Amino acid sequence: MSPVDCTLLVMAKAPVSGQAKTRLAPAFGADGAAEIAAAALLDTLDAVGSTDVTNHVVALSGDLDLASGGTGIARVLEDFVVVPQYGATFSDRLVRAHGDAARLGCPVLQIGMDTPQVVGDLLTRSAEMLLGEGVDAVLGPAADGGWWALGLSDPAAASVLTDIPMSRDDTGILTRAALVDRGCLITELPVLTDVDTPEDARVVAAAMSPASRFRRTVEALDTRSRTPRSFR
Repeated sequence: MSPVDCTLLVMAKAPVSGQAKTRLAPAFGADGAAEIAAAALLDTLDAVGSTDVTNHVVALSGDLDLASGGTGIARVLEDFVVVPQYGATFSDRLVRAHGDAARLGCPVLQIGMDTPQVVGDLLTRSAEMLLGEGVDAVLGPAADGGWWALGLSDPAAASVLTDIPMSRDDTGILTRAALVDRGCLITELPVLTDVDTPEDARVVAAAMSPASRFRRTVEALDTRSRTPRSFR
């Protein structure tokens, strides 16, 4: 089978303790939250690397030298095109990352690192849908009202994100409406759960393979938190 002529773009943040997945910290601690973020990123990169998609790009923010598992992440990223994130807001960074990825000359399918349960087959099928006749965009809704994937046959259409507030329960609705206003024909992808809260992490981990980094990390941290401390 020939590769799908598309660019898979991952928006990624270096999992630095105290800066990554801070909403997980009350349950897992700041270091634990960073470990979970690192596991999520690595599982996501594994999924991307297993696809039949032509190009793999990561738009990275933060310092891997300070990150949990930074050395291992840097090693995996050697197989990716890595570009920096830049812009005043996350919406700005998304638009600019789509523009950077578009330089490879293909439609762009963008995901984040918050859905580590994603698998290569789903990403490949999503890219194939994006290349379907008459399709301008694919949008993967998230269970919390946001979205986990956005694919654009014309990456310049990412400009619609500029004025859309991110990380809200109406982000998905607003994104869809902006794409429709631009005249895009949208194909919807399956709904996935973003990992934002401790309960999200546990639900997503339970549905993943026991061999996945994310599941092993969440279960180990939960076990650690339940183990009584000994006192002298």
